[in-house]
Amino acid sequence: MLKGYAFIVAAALQWGMIGPFSRMAFQEGLSPVEVAFWRALLAWILFGGHAVVRRELKLQRKDIGYLLAFGFCGVTLFYYFYQMAVLQGGAALAAVLLYTAPAWVILFSRFFFKEAITPMKLLALLLTIAGVSAISIGNSAGGGMTAVSLRISAIGFGLLSGFCYSLYYIFGKFFSGRYSSANLFFYILPVGFLGMLPWVAFTHKTPTAWLALGLLVIICTYGANSCYYAGLKYLEAGRAAIVATVEPVMAAVAAYFWWHEVFSLQGYLGSVLVLAAVILMIRDDSESR
Repeated sequence: MLKGYAFIVAAALQWGMIGPFSRMAFQEGLSPVEVAFWRALLAWILFGGHAVVRRELKLQRKDIGYLLAFGFCGVTLFYYFYQMAVLQGGAALAAVLLYTAPAWVILFSRFFFKEAITPMKLLALLLTIAGVSAISIGNSAGGGMTAVSLRISAIGFGLLSGFCYSLYYIFGKFFSGRYSSANLFFYILPVGFLGMLPWVAFTHKTPTAWLALGLLVIICTYGANSCYYAGLKYLEAGRAAIVATVEPVMAAVAAYFWWHEVFSLQGYLGSVLVLAAVILMIRDDSESR
Protein backbone atom coordinates (compact mmCIF):
# COMPACT_ATOMS: atom_id res chain seq x y z
CA MET A 1 0.00 0.00 0.00
CA LEU A 2 2.80 2.44 0.88
CA LYS A 3 4.46 1.57 -2.42
CA GLY A 4 1.25 2.58 -4.19
CA TYR A 5 1.18 5.94 -2.40
CA ALA A 6 4.87 6.51 -3.22
CA PHE A 7 4.23 5.93 -6.93
CA ILE A 8 1.19 8.26 -6.99
CA VAL A 9 3.03 11.04 -5.14
CA ALA A 10 6.01 10.67 -7.50
CA ALA A 11 3.64 10.97 -10.46
CA ALA A 12 1.95 14.04 -8.98
CA LEU A 13 5.27 15.79 -8.37
CA GLN A 14 6.24 15.23 -12.00
CA TRP A 15 2.82 16.34 -13.28
CA GLY A 16 3.22 19.46 -11.16
CA MET A 17 5.87 20.67 -13.59
CA ILE A 18 3.52 20.67 -16.60
CA GLY A 19 2.57 24.31 -16.02
CA PRO A 20 6.11 25.67 -15.63
CA PHE A 21 7.48 23.75 -18.62
CA SER A 22 4.43 24.72 -20.73
CA ARG A 23 4.87 28.40 -19.94
CA MET A 24 8.52 28.04 -20.88
CA ALA A 25 7.37 26.80 -24.31
CA PHE A 26 4.73 29.55 -24.62
CA GLN A 27 7.40 32.20 -24.04
CA GLU A 28 9.25 30.78 -27.05
CA GLY A 29 6.24 31.42 -29.30
CA LEU A 30 4.50 28.02 -29.28
CA SER A 31 0.71 27.88 -29.07
CA PRO A 32 -1.08 25.67 -26.53
CA VAL A 33 -2.31 23.26 -29.20
CA GLU A 34 1.19 22.90 -30.71
CA VAL A 35 2.67 22.20 -27.27
CA ALA A 36 -0.05 19.61 -26.66
CA PHE A 37 0.57 18.02 -30.08
CA TRP A 38 4.33 17.64 -29.64
CA ARG A 39 3.90 16.42 -26.09
CA ALA A 40 1.63 13.60 -27.28
CA LEU A 41 3.70 12.72 -30.37
CA LEU A 42 7.12 12.65 -28.66
CA ALA A 43 5.73 10.77 -25.66
CA TRP A 44 4.30 8.18 -28.06
CA ILE A 45 7.82 7.59 -29.40
CA LEU A 46 9.08 6.93 -25.87
CA PHE A 47 6.19 4.71 -24.86
CA GLY A 48 6.30 2.99 -28.24
CA GLY A 49 9.99 2.18 -27.88
CA HIS A 50 9.34 0.87 -24.38
CA ALA A 51 6.44 -1.28 -25.60
CA VAL A 52 8.43 -2.71 -28.51
CA VAL A 53 11.47 -3.57 -26.38
CA ARG A 54 9.30 -5.19 -23.71
CA ARG A 55 7.05 -6.81 -26.35
CA GLU A 56 3.96 -5.26 -24.79
CA LEU A 57 1.91 -4.65 -27.92
CA LYS A 58 -1.17 -6.77 -27.29
CA LEU A 59 -4.57 -5.35 -28.16
CA GLN A 60 -7.94 -6.96 -27.43
CA ARG A 61 -10.56 -6.21 -30.05
CA LYS A 62 -13.24 -5.57 -27.43
CA ASP A 63 -11.13 -2.70 -26.03
CA ILE A 64 -10.69 -0.74 -29.27
CA GLY A 65 -13.71 1.49 -28.73
CA TYR A 66 -12.70 2.28 -25.14
CA LEU A 67 -9.14 3.06 -26.25
CA LEU A 68 -10.38 5.44 -28.95
CA ALA A 69 -12.58 7.24 -26.41
CA PHE A 70 -9.74 7.39 -23.89
CA GLY A 71 -7.33 8.71 -26.52
CA PHE A 72 -9.68 11.48 -27.63
CA CYS A 73 -10.85 12.59 -24.17
CA GLY A 74 -7.70 11.83 -22.21
CA VAL A 75 -5.18 13.16 -24.73
CA THR A 76 -6.72 15.39 -27.44
CA LEU A 77 -9.12 17.25 -25.16
CA PHE A 78 -7.22 16.99 -21.87
CA TYR A 79 -3.87 18.16 -23.21
CA TYR A 80 -5.50 21.07 -25.04
CA PHE A 81 -7.73 22.19 -22.16
CA TYR A 82 -4.87 22.08 -19.67
CA GLN A 83 -2.49 24.03 -21.90
CA MET A 84 -5.19 26.68 -22.41
CA ALA A 85 -5.81 26.85 -18.65
CA VAL A 86 -2.08 27.45 -18.07
CA LEU A 87 -1.93 30.12 -20.77
CA GLN A 88 -4.97 32.05 -19.54
CA GLY A 89 -4.85 31.49 -15.79
CA GLY A 90 -1.26 30.71 -14.89
CA ALA A 91 0.47 27.48 -13.93
CA ALA A 92 -0.64 27.45 -10.29
CA LEU A 93 -4.34 28.15 -10.88
CA ALA A 94 -4.54 25.63 -13.75
CA ALA A 95 -3.06 22.89 -11.57
CA VAL A 96 -5.44 23.64 -8.72
CA LEU A 97 -8.56 23.58 -10.91
CA LEU A 98 -7.37 20.31 -12.39
CA TYR A 99 -8.01 18.78 -8.98
CA THR A 100 -11.74 19.00 -9.10
CA ALA A 101 -11.11 15.56 -10.64
CA PRO A 102 -11.37 13.50 -7.39
CA ALA A 103 -15.07 14.33 -7.09
CA TRP A 104 -15.72 12.79 -10.51
CA VAL A 105 -13.42 9.85 -9.78
CA ILE A 106 -15.14 8.89 -6.54
CA LEU A 107 -18.56 9.14 -8.21
CA PHE A 108 -17.53 7.12 -11.28
CA SER A 109 -15.66 4.54 -9.16
CA ARG A 110 -18.80 3.88 -7.14
CA PHE A 111 -20.74 2.94 -10.28
CA PHE A 112 -18.03 1.25 -12.36
CA PHE A 113 -15.83 -0.47 -9.75
CA LYS A 114 -18.22 -0.66 -6.76
CA GLU A 115 -15.69 1.19 -4.59
CA ALA A 116 -17.27 2.16 -1.28
CA ILE A 117 -17.78 5.86 -0.52
CA THR A 118 -16.61 5.78 3.11
CA PRO A 119 -17.09 8.67 5.58
CA MET A 120 -13.31 9.22 5.64
CA LYS A 121 -13.18 9.33 1.85
CA LEU A 122 -16.04 11.84 1.80
CA LEU A 123 -14.29 13.99 4.38
CA ALA A 124 -11.08 13.93 2.34
CA LEU A 125 -13.06 14.82 -0.77
CA LEU A 126 -14.75 17.75 0.99
CA LEU A 127 -11.36 19.01 2.19
CA THR A 128 -10.04 18.75 -1.36
CA ILE A 129 -12.99 20.67 -2.84
CA ALA A 130 -12.77 23.31 -0.10
CA GLY A 131 -9.06 23.68 -0.71
CA VAL A 132 -9.45 23.97 -4.46
CA SER A 133 -12.26 26.50 -4.02
CA ALA A 134 -10.26 28.61 -1.59
CA ILE A 135 -7.30 28.78 -3.93
CA SER A 136 -9.45 29.54 -6.95
CA ILE A 137 -11.63 32.19 -5.28
CA GLY A 138 -8.71 33.81 -3.48
CA ASN A 139 -6.73 34.28 -6.66
CA SER A 140 -9.69 35.30 -8.80
CA ALA A 141 -10.27 38.11 -6.33
CA GLY A 142 -6.85 39.50 -7.10
CA GLY A 143 -5.03 37.84 -4.25
CA GLY A 144 -1.57 38.02 -5.70
CA MET A 145 -1.71 36.49 -9.16
CA THR A 146 -1.86 38.49 -12.36
CA ALA A 147 -5.13 39.82 -13.73
CA VAL A 148 -5.20 37.00 -16.29
CA SER A 149 -6.65 34.71 -13.59
CA LEU A 150 -9.84 36.81 -13.62
CA ARG A 151 -10.87 35.42 -17.00
CA ILE A 152 -13.88 33.16 -16.86
CA SER A 153 -12.36 31.14 -19.68
CA ALA A 154 -9.34 30.30 -17.48
CA ILE A 155 -11.69 28.81 -14.88
CA GLY A 156 -13.67 27.01 -17.58
CA PHE A 157 -10.64 25.43 -19.22
CA GLY A 158 -9.33 24.42 -15.80
CA LEU A 159 -12.58 22.70 -14.86
CA LEU A 160 -12.83 20.95 -18.23
CA SER A 161 -9.27 19.69 -17.84
CA GLY A 162 -10.26 18.37 -14.40
CA PHE A 163 -13.13 16.38 -15.87
CA CYS A 164 -10.94 14.91 -18.63
CA TYR A 165 -8.21 14.18 -16.10
CA SER A 166 -10.64 12.17 -13.96
CA LEU A 167 -11.02 9.75 -16.87
CA TYR A 168 -7.36 8.74 -16.43
CA TYR A 169 -8.27 7.15 -13.11
CA ILE A 170 -11.36 5.44 -14.48
CA PHE A 171 -9.90 4.15 -17.75
CA GLY A 172 -6.57 3.52 -16.04
CA LYS A 173 -8.15 1.31 -13.39
CA PHE A 174 -10.22 -0.43 -16.05
CA PHE A 175 -7.15 -1.26 -18.15
CA SER A 176 -4.53 -1.68 -15.41
CA GLY A 177 -5.03 -5.42 -15.07
CA ARG A 178 -4.62 -6.08 -18.80
CA TYR A 179 -2.20 -3.48 -20.17
CA SER A 180 1.05 -1.97 -18.96
CA SER A 181 1.41 1.81 -19.16
CA ALA A 182 3.64 1.52 -22.24
CA ASN A 183 1.18 -0.85 -23.92
CA LEU A 184 -1.76 1.46 -23.16
CA PHE A 185 -0.12 4.71 -24.25
CA PHE A 186 1.20 3.08 -27.41
CA TYR A 187 -2.42 2.96 -28.61
CA ILE A 188 -4.06 6.05 -27.07
CA LEU A 189 -1.41 8.69 -27.83
CA PRO A 190 -1.74 8.41 -31.65
CA VAL A 191 -5.47 9.00 -31.29
CA GLY A 192 -4.65 12.09 -29.24
CA PHE A 193 -2.10 13.79 -31.48
CA LEU A 194 -3.92 12.91 -34.70
CA GLY A 195 -7.03 14.49 -33.20
CA MET A 196 -5.09 17.73 -32.67
CA LEU A 197 -3.24 17.74 -35.99
CA PRO A 198 -5.85 19.70 -38.05
CA TRP A 199 -5.62 22.63 -35.60
CA VAL A 200 -1.84 22.82 -35.19
CA ALA A 201 -0.03 25.84 -36.64
CA PHE A 202 3.60 24.78 -36.63
CA THR A 203 6.16 27.45 -35.83
CA HIS A 204 9.92 27.72 -35.79
CA LYS A 205 11.26 26.30 -32.52
CA THR A 206 14.31 27.57 -30.67
CA PRO A 207 16.58 25.23 -28.68
CA THR A 208 14.82 26.47 -25.53
CA ALA A 209 11.45 25.50 -27.01
CA TRP A 210 12.71 21.98 -27.79
CA LEU A 211 14.13 21.76 -24.27
CA ALA A 212 10.73 22.70 -22.79
CA LEU A 213 8.99 20.11 -24.96
CA GLY A 214 11.57 17.47 -24.03
CA LEU A 215 11.09 18.10 -20.33
CA LEU A 216 7.30 17.96 -20.75
CA VAL A 217 7.61 14.61 -22.50
CA ILE A 218 10.25 12.87 -20.40
CA ILE A 219 9.25 14.10 -16.93
CA CYS A 220 5.60 15.13 -17.09
CA THR A 221 4.32 12.47 -19.49
CA TYR A 222 6.51 9.38 -19.71
CA GLY A 223 7.85 9.47 -16.14
CA ALA A 224 4.66 10.65 -14.46
CA ASN A 225 2.31 8.23 -16.22
CA SER A 226 4.65 5.28 -15.67
CA CYS A 227 4.65 5.99 -11.93
CA TYR A 228 0.91 6.63 -11.88
CA TYR A 229 -0.09 3.34 -13.51
CA ALA A 230 2.31 1.47 -11.24
CA GLY A 231 0.53 3.08 -8.27
CA LEU A 232 -2.94 2.11 -9.50
CA LYS A 233 -1.98 -1.54 -9.08
CA TYR A 234 -1.94 -1.00 -5.31
CA LEU A 235 -4.62 1.66 -4.68
CA GLU A 236 -8.30 2.27 -5.37
CA ALA A 237 -8.91 4.87 -8.07
CA GLY A 238 -10.65 7.23 -5.61
CA ARG A 239 -7.80 7.15 -3.10
CA ALA A 240 -5.22 7.63 -5.84
CA ALA A 241 -7.11 10.68 -7.15
CA ILE A 242 -7.14 12.35 -3.74
CA VAL A 243 -3.48 11.58 -2.98
CA ALA A 244 -2.41 13.02 -6.34
CA THR A 245 -3.75 16.43 -5.28
CA VAL A 246 -0.24 17.23 -4.05
CA GLU A 247 0.34 18.20 -7.70
CA PRO A 248 -1.09 21.75 -7.46
CA VAL A 249 1.04 22.40 -4.39
CA MET A 250 4.12 21.39 -6.40
CA ALA A 251 2.95 23.52 -9.33
CA ALA A 252 2.38 26.49 -7.02
CA VAL A 253 5.86 26.19 -5.51
CA ALA A 254 7.46 25.95 -8.95
CA ALA A 255 5.40 28.89 -10.28
CA TYR A 256 6.43 31.01 -7.28
CA PHE A 257 10.16 30.48 -7.76
CA TRP A 258 10.03 30.60 -11.57
CA TRP A 259 7.59 33.46 -12.29
CA HIS A 260 6.81 34.84 -8.84
CA GLU A 261 3.17 33.73 -9.09
CA VAL A 262 1.88 33.96 -5.53
CA PHE A 263 -1.30 32.86 -3.80
CA SER A 264 -3.43 34.94 -1.49
CA LEU A 265 -3.87 33.91 2.16
CA GLN A 266 -6.96 31.95 1.06
CA GLY A 267 -4.85 30.22 -1.55
CA TYR A 268 -2.28 29.07 0.97
CA LEU A 269 -4.98 27.90 3.36
CA GLY A 270 -6.54 25.98 0.48
CA SER A 271 -3.22 24.29 -0.21
CA VAL A 272 -3.06 23.19 3.43
CA LEU A 273 -6.55 21.66 3.12
CA VAL A 274 -5.51 19.75 -0.01
CA LEU A 275 -2.45 18.33 1.74
CA ALA A 276 -4.57 17.48 4.80
CA ALA A 277 -6.90 15.44 2.56
CA VAL A 278 -3.92 13.47 1.23
CA ILE A 279 -2.61 12.75 4.73
CA LEU A 280 -6.12 11.71 5.82
CA MET A 281 -6.35 9.17 3.01
CA ILE A 282 -2.97 7.64 3.85
CA ARG A 283 -3.79 7.42 7.58
CA ASP A 284 -7.20 5.94 6.85
CA ASP A 285 -5.59 3.20 4.75
CA SER A 286 -2.96 2.39 7.36
CA GLU A 287 -5.54 2.23 10.18
CA SER A 288 -7.95 0.07 8.15
CA ARG A 289 -5.18 -2.47 7.77
